[in-house]
Amino acid sequence: MRLILVPKKRKMTELIAHEESRADVFLSSEIEGMTRSSAQRLLAEGRVTMLGRPIAKNAQLKAGDVVVCDIPPPVPYEAEAEAIQLDIIYEDADIIVINKPRGLVVHPGAGNYTGTLVNALLHHCGDSLSGIGGVMRPGIVHRLDKDTSGLMVAAKNDIAHQALAAQLATREMGRIYHALCIGRVKADCQKVDVPIGRHPIHRKKMTPAITNRTKARDAVTHITVLERLPRFTLLEAQLETGRTHQIRVHLAYIGHPVLGDPLYGPKKPPFGLDGQVLHAKRLTLSHPTTKEEMAFEAPLPEYFANAIVKAKRIK
Repeated sequence: MRLILVPKKRKMTELIAHEESRADVFLSSEIEGMTRSSAQRLLAEGRVTMLGRPIAKNAQLKAGDVVVCDIPPPVPYEAEAEAIQLDIIYEDADIIVINKPRGLVVHPGAGNYTGTLVNALLHHCGDSLSGIGGVMRPGIVHRLDKDTSGLMVAAKNDIAHQALAAQLATREMGRIYHALCIGRVKADCQKVDVPIGRHPIHRKKMTPAITNRTKARDAVTHITVLERLPRFTLLEAQLETGRTHQIRVHLAYIGHPVLGDPLYGPKKPPFGLDGQVLHAKRLTLSHPTTKEEMAFEAPLPEYFANAIVKAKRIK
């Protein structure tokens, strides 16, 4: 199946799918930043055609179908403040450290213009957020995936933002995650040094770039086993770099995808999980003004603890 996109600059992009799928599901999985609801709106507006005719959102596409999608130019948008509860670990005039819950999107984007962490920060901090990230990402120095919980730091002014960004670039900011992965990891400690790039077909996915490194970026993850369960492993993953989906991609690369991750692991995870069991547990940084070395920890959330309990029952 081929998908031809017509974006705002009218450039033609061709994507290939390898399995049958509903039209709305296919569009949301193949177009970066496209949600299923956004795909359904395009279909309802007649912007998605096959053989010159609009197709329905529940149309079943077959291998070999050519689908043309006319994507309208983005509408100018500025994030607005929303009264969303935050779990604040630390805050001063320069930085704010948040324990992000699972399911919360970090910043507005296609299909997610409200209900994000940025909307919550704007309500809590008012005008005291750095503007380096632009109107869509004020204060955001680094990100967590929607279904990854845990610690994030945001900047409350441009000077703090630049200092924190520099720590990320020089790998001085420490970020340690806990993950529950599928299978028993054999090595107690290992270093995964494999570049990561955008998947050539599935645009929402990243992929380990073993042969073509020209379109990939260096990615290094240090993995330590914390506990081996009969069919799963609880481990610690320390980021040396911070690429999109890095831990999820690297664990899948070594044959142990994160439990509950349908993008890089089994499509139907056990225990009724909805998203990966991955938590940003520890964050260390140098305060941008005082230069004090600071360390923060967030306990494993309830969903993670419950997954461990259920995993221990499976022999």
